[in-house]
Amino acid sequence: MDAQQLQQRYTHGERLFVKASLAHADLSLLELSHINLSGSDLSNAALHGVDFICANLTRVNLTKAKLIGADLSGADLSFANLSHALLSSVDLAGASLCGASLESATLSHSNLRGANLKNANLFKANLKGADLRGADLMGANFRQADLRDAILEDPADA
Repeated sequence: MDAQQLQQRYTHGERLFVKASLAHADLSLLELSHINLSGSDLSNAALHGVDFICANLTRVNLTKAKLIGADLSGADLSFANLSHALLSSVDLAGASLCGASLESATLSHSNLRGANLKNANLFKANLKGADLRGADLMGANFRQADLRDAILEDPADA
């Protein structure tokens, strides 16, 4: 399946695309809210500005994907592989990244408010200026992560 076929099928109401092979696809600026791409391969995909609101992206391979400005609020990315992915200025508010691999991912200036990062691997991740207020960070690996200017709590709570 290619990006055009996915868009056509989605436009006609289909939402279930489990284990789709979309490596290197360009899905930039598409509206794909509530889509189920669990187990799919989106490695090296261009996903700039894509709307994945409340999408099921569990166990998706997003290695080296580019998602600048994408909206993944409320999405389920549990156990997804986002290693070396570019996620600058992405909205991940309320998203589940439980057990996800974000090793060496760039999440600078991203919104992770209320996100579930339980047991996520953020080794060497770039979180400069990211908003992590209210995020569940239990068991997350932040070794060698760049948290400069990251917002970890509300100033009123400090």
